[in-house]
Amino acid sequence: MPHPKFKEMERAYGFDDVAIVPGDISINPDQTDIHFTIKSFVIFITIRSFKFSIPILASAMDAVVEPASAIKFGKLGGLAVLNLEGIQTRYENPDEILNQIAQASETEATPLLQKIYSAPIRENLIGDRINTIKEGGVTCAASLTPANTKRLAPIAKEAGMDILVVQSTVTTAKHISKSHRGLTFPELSQMIALPIIVGNCCSYSAALELMRTGISAILVGIGPGAACTTREVIGVGVPQVTATMDCAAARDTYFKESGDYVPIITDGGIRTGGDLCKAFAAGADAVMIGSPLAQAIEAPGRGYNWGMSHPHPTLPRGTRIKVSNRAPLEQILFGPASVTDGTQNLIGALRASMGVCGLKTIKEMHKATMVIAPATKTEGKYFQATQNTP
Repeated sequence: MPHPKFKEMERAYGFDDVAIVPGDISINPDQTDIHFTIKSFVIFITIRSFKFSIPILASAMDAVVEPASAIKFGKLGGLAVLNLEGIQTRYENPDEILNQIAQASETEATPLLQKIYSAPIRENLIGDRINTIKEGGVTCAASLTPANTKRLAPIAKEAGMDILVVQSTVTTAKHISKSHRGLTFPELSQMIALPIIVGNCCSYSAALELMRTGISAILVGIGPGAACTTREVIGVGVPQVTATMDCAAARDTYFKESGDYVPIITDGGIRTGGDLCKAFAAGADAVMIGSPLAQAIEAPGRGYNWGMSHPHPTLPRGTRIKVSNRAPLEQILFGPASVTDGTQNLIGALRASMGVCGLKTIKEMHKATMVIAPATKTEGKYFQATQNTP
């Protein structure tokens, strides 16, 4: 037993620490069902439901999602989330701003982003951007931070928003502050009567309390993203496999107590198809990805990506990274892959993984056996390591 004066720490695992064990039977990858559904409930009655053919959300980053890329992504079967507090709603001509960011030097990037994001949010642009997405014939999801949700969510709903994402670095059901009355999710659900995705969190207890407020899905992950520096700046975060497993356990507990199934969306830290597959094996119902999609030729970031908290005026928790424009969006999602590092044909990778595990659905994928196996990244890979090839 440890001495009582010492804290006990649990071991937590990220994508590089684990591997999926193949099944005793296999199935054809094209027989797998990977659809994803978001619902909203009022007194156990489904009032809105949206079904997507692929379980991937495009992250609400200005370098990843603009109206044009949201339409493209939606037509490919996924759900893109537009940042309603970003460049698209602060500037009439966001292309000029995006060009400035891409052309800035490394030393100029952070001060420039802080200046750019200090411009006021223009409510008329919220309606314009959402109308453009809806006119493109796809489901429109949009992201707000808790501080601006009560003011801007009704405007976004009036413009045609289908799904609201309330997103911050860390989200909890209970928040202590000096304000008279903060954001409460039960009231928000009644006010807008739309599916509400909330995040981010990484623990069983926080996820369970959030589910009990009546939300529709939870984003899991604090600080794992390629462009995020939260873990370096404030020291907070849990590796994604453990975080996903803990929040998935909360989902299952809540389903037993209420009959409502609240999907878990692993958000951040996914670079390859292997990472994506491990997220589902850990319990995810869908994933949200940013930097892999910022590499698409159609992405608005001009070959760069930056964290959502990067422009914070006093404590930036992100960085601008160069990801380059490597392939069309469709190739990144569906192939055919022209590289061997797992960064293209993400959907093909998921179907193949489910196939060798003998699992037909995402819920069955949750039952895949996983092992702690950090050697999977290095075992037998001498020539790859010495030749710097994947």
